[in-house]
Amino acid sequence: MSQAPADVHGTPPRLLIRGGLVLSEADAPATHADILIEDGQVAALGAPGQFDTLDDVALLNAHDRLVMPAWANGHTHAHGGLGRGAVDDVRLEGFLAAAPAINGQRGWQDMALSATLTAVELLKKGCTALFDMSSEFPLPTVGGLHAVARAYEAVGIRAVVAPMMADRTLYQAFPALLDDMPPPLQSAAAQARAADATACLAAVRAAAQDWPFDPGRIRLGIAPTIPLFCSDDFMRGCADLSAEFHLPMQIHLAESRLQAVQGQARYGRSLVAHMETLGLLSPRLSVAHAIWIDDDDIDRLARAGVTAVHNPLSNLRLGSGVAAIRRMKARGLRVALGTDGANTSDTQNLFEAARLAAYLSRIIEPNEREWITAGEAWEMGTTHSAHALGWGERLGRLAPGFEADLVLLDLSKPIYVPLRHAMRQLVHGENGAAVSHVLVGGRVVVENDRLLTLDETALRQQAEEAAARLDALNTEGRHLAQAMRPWIGAFCCGVARGVA
Repeated sequence: MSQAPADVHGTPPRLLIRGGLVLSEADAPATHADILIEDGQVAALGAPGQFDTLDDVALLNAHDRLVMPAWANGHTHAHGGLGRGAVDDVRLEGFLAAAPAINGQRGWQDMALSATLTAVELLKKGCTALFDMSSEFPLPTVGGLHAVARAYEAVGIRAVVAPMMADRTLYQAFPALLDDMPPPLQSAAAQARAADATACLAAVRAAAQDWPFDPGRIRLGIAPTIPLFCSDDFMRGCADLSAEFHLPMQIHLAESRLQAVQGQARYGRSLVAHMETLGLLSPRLSVAHAIWIDDDDIDRLARAGVTAVHNPLSNLRLGSGVAAIRRMKARGLRVALGTDGANTSDTQNLFEAARLAAYLSRIIEPNEREWITAGEAWEMGTTHSAHALGWGERLGRLAPGFEADLVLLDLSKPIYVPLRHAMRQLVHGENGAAVSHVLVGGRVVVENDRLLTLDETALRQQAEEAAARLDALNTEGRHLAQAMRPWIGAFCCGVARGVA
């Protein structure tokens, strides 16, 4: 074999990953194999040494490495990158009340910086693609969407950039909440204004008509944030845009008990049944959280080809509940895996999310045969999450014809010693510390815990400066959110007790 002069840090036309222990299937043991990559895709897997006679091939030594397909993050919010550490111990609705202060006063550069922080953490933890419900106040703009997309392009990660939109405020969604507040807080809450539905939809249409990014790397999506926060006409408008431009669509579904109860009260049927009447359910749709849904809801979602995205980290952080993943899978609903934003889950680590997905099933399923296995949790974060992003035919598998988005893990780390069962030890024990290399489309972007696409020291300085500036600008909003918190908490607990 003659080694090609191309550097594996670029995108060599042919790359051979040689000598690794390959984990390519959820229900099959890891095996030693060499991986041939051509033009950014997996061309073939072969026995060790099978491709040694090939010429003009760049080499990547995977000796003592476990090789797996990269994670795909089925649900996150990149604006959470700059909001890390800002969220107190509070339930979901209290967080939503504080969100304008946590994310407020940001310009396009701040949005791009927050997306960069999120992308860097994801890549270094073995994830090469994300569904980003991005946020821009008061409403999305083409310039803002482009700023976030350019940030992902520069870091070298794949992303769906889906503007999170609503035409109702928290207090319009839950009008009874205002009745419990003292007059000064009622007045302040009433001053909140929702975005204009027409302007939101127009911004997405304009972005979709002239999207200047490689759709195989960075694609546009759409995200009506929560059903109760969106008018029926607005949700129909989002569904129409999704169908017209083939945009992946995502919505937060029944994340809290309050949402499920209030949805039933408003619509006279479940949130899922109402969404179905509006035409939202389709294979392009993914629903984040989906905690407070019943078997009929699950059946409706499954029949429509919808993907549910499990977010165990933020579900626990915000006290939202535990999704019944086994029941979903048993009824034919595809389930993907997400981290949610770093402001509500404190991490972008899919290794941790997969472990929790497996372990939490033991709380709600007494029969051990019904527990989520390590292989199932791994598949949720690879093949199923790739499907949620609209890339199910290209990402999430280590197989010929799929993009060479791969992760190499150091088998000398303690969790793999002794090595008996690679899948169990990876899902139950890995936290990302063993990540050695990460490839996106055959290009090495992480090497020995070092990101090769940007200066992390400079990034840290920018983040610290931006956080200090934004915290100062949002002081008044944070104080208001803190004053409202007891009333919001009491309202939410009252609803929960009323239906327990």
